[in-house]
Amino acid sequence: MSQQPSAAPAPTSAVATVSERHDWWRDAVIYQVYPRSFADSNGDGMGDLEGVRTRLPYLRDLGVDAVWLSPFYASPQADAGYDVADYRAVDPMFGTLLDADALIRDAHALGLRIIVDLVPNHSSDQYEWFKRALAEGPGSPSRDRYHFRPGKGKNGELPPNDWESIFGGPAWTRVTEPDGTPGEWYLHLFAPEQPDFNWEHPAVGDEFRSILRFWLDMGVDGFRIDVAHGMVKAEGLPDLGSHEQLKLLGNDVMPFFDQDGVHAIYRQWRRILDEYSGERIFVAEAWTPTVERTANYVRPDELHQAFNFQYLGTHWDAEELRTVIDRTLDAMRPVGAPATWVLSNHDVTRHATRFANPAGLGTQIRLAGDRALGLRRARAATLLMLALPGSAYVYQGEELGLPDVVDLPDEVRQDPAYFRGAGQDGFRDGCRVPIPWTREGSSYGFGDGGSWLPQPAGWGELSVEAQTGEPGSTLELYREALAVRRSTADLGAGDAVEWLRAPEGVVAFRRGDFVCVANTTGESVAMPAYGRVLLASGEITETAGEAKVPADTTVWWTRA
Repeated sequence: MSQQPSAAPAPTSAVATVSERHDWWRDAVIYQVYPRSFADSNGDGMGDLEGVRTRLPYLRDLGVDAVWLSPFYASPQADAGYDVADYRAVDPMFGTLLDADALIRDAHALGLRIIVDLVPNHSSDQYEWFKRALAEGPGSPSRDRYHFRPGKGKNGELPPNDWESIFGGPAWTRVTEPDGTPGEWYLHLFAPEQPDFNWEHPAVGDEFRSILRFWLDMGVDGFRIDVAHGMVKAEGLPDLGSHEQLKLLGNDVMPFFDQDGVHAIYRQWRRILDEYSGERIFVAEAWTPTVERTANYVRPDELHQAFNFQYLGTHWDAEELRTVIDRTLDAMRPVGAPATWVLSNHDVTRHATRFANPAGLGTQIRLAGDRALGLRRARAATLLMLALPGSAYVYQGEELGLPDVVDLPDEVRQDPAYFRGAGQDGFRDGCRVPIPWTREGSSYGFGDGGSWLPQPAGWGELSVEAQTGEPGSTLELYREALAVRRSTADLGAGDAVEWLRAPEGVVAFRRGDFVCVANTTGESVAMPAYGRVLLASGEITETAGEAKVPADTTVWWTRA
């Protein structure tokens, strides 16, 4: 099944080369790399593992603790690698297993940990199991590894139930049987090229336990689990009884998402992970109705972290922020898990653009908005996020203040959701445009052969080269913030904040000798000067023990 030799290079020990820090994941800052858009080493316009490897010193100097790599497995790329054809092989567009091994080794030597994506809800339709299931026909054991069902209607012409794909349209596709007749239907909650596994079949669990060990033996430090709330479906695959089901996501437990049966899988996986030294971790991408249900995924014998999507979707509003911060900390405290905080990723509009627009437009926006306002709020939101107890995630390019590219021509778009009606908005390409490294040159230093998505004019002025050493630049703000965070005892891990009295529209809290104040209003506010200023996202003035905090600005103080 592998497209290249499947024997892994000699295992590497994570604990021998990365810094030893107990419970490192409780306060880690983890940087997401979207490999196709990070750095291109061979000039084909597509980022690759060798490109990532050459830029590891940049990530070390930025001050992050770990790097999460989006999928680089062998794949037909129907959904940017989230349709996996071989979980033990690297897609040739990204390199080879030897490149993966070199990347892991170099990262560890630099004190960085590597987290890789795992995609267990579905495979590619080119995965060997699925191709065999199609070839062997109805009733074959191979079909039991997926959700094949006869259709409804007189001749089976209707889908088996009313479930809808996240990418739009029915969640079922009818196959043509080996004898050429219309036959059974298979379930795919995403694109038709991504058939869902049947996790009731023991072979599926066996396969993924083997996949986990393969990459753990390679030396990876953990896994980000894609669609961690999927996998298990309600018994009998019952109708949902409504249309426009996407509007219900995040509001209720669905028969195909957040079923309680997923937790037995994770308890098995946790036992495997705990066999390995070096504090390897699991991170759940779990879209749940409430942060309280998210906490179920990070109980002591399950996963270590879960993305806080409730926080990601919160508006730049003091009252909303306080509410979601409190609910998050209150939910995580009983299970002993760290809160996580995230503002952007490869599936949502970058927060510099979300905050440039009025509240209420969602997390996929095709409007540039007020760029200056968006950047000012994004910088302030970053300092607020990094001051909160727990672990934080940074998406590549946000440290440069990159906006979403909202004006990509339709003909260059590659998001599969864009080509299917009534699904996601399909504008995820805007946050996936390759990042700029230099002021000039082909693709602004991304590579020597252009870029797979076009970069905007003026991208060079946002590049790493343009911002490095530039006082007040967003890149230098991130570098300083991460350095202060690491050196300040009251920052990082924890499970509570002490709220301080503050004017309307201002978030203010204390953690030991540390105080964070975030002004989410459009006007300057007067606040007590809580000590020595450690860092601010904008220019503040202090006189006679009082500080004037400008609009959309966050300030860090210390009494130490």
